Amino acid sequence: MRVEEEIAALAASHPGAGGRSLQIATAESATAGRIVDTLTNVAGASAYVAGGVVAYGNEAKQRLLGVKTATLHAHGAVSKEVAREMAEGGRRALDADLCVADTGIAGPGGGTETKPVGLFFLALASREMCEVREFHFDRDREANKDAAVQAALMMLRAHLLQSTK
Repeated sequence: MRVEEEIAALAASHPGAGGRSLQIATAESATAGRIVDTLTNVAGASAYVAGGVVAYGNEAKQRLLGVKTATLHAHGAVSKEVAREMAEGGRRALDADLCVADTGIAGPGGGTETKPVGLFFLALASREMCEVREFHFDRDREANKDAAVQAALMMLRAHLLQSTK
């Protein structure tokens, strides 16, 4: 079973806020909509996928997701702090129970010594918590994006599995 199919089955077994079905959202930068696209490859995804926001530029991150200017200036767009604000903002913007977010440097350019190509921060926010993880992928641009999508889906899957215990 593909991970997106497993997420679909898990989402069906989880109640959402206010007695509705669980709602999942995405707030994407470096993956440019690939996470929500993968989630919606499963028939019936409209029952649990609230939607996705692609906020590639900093202005979009601020306007659409509520990322603070101070956070961007202090930590940069590719940071755990921005990933957290993206996930929390995406959850609020789409009134979702869960939101997975990404920010990263897919390559081939854009990297620095402290933030190399392949660096991604992924965040998963619920109404109660927000978890951020750092990933380093050592591939080309397309493969780095694909790896980030799979890592985001695995975070979502793990959260859903954990919350059934």
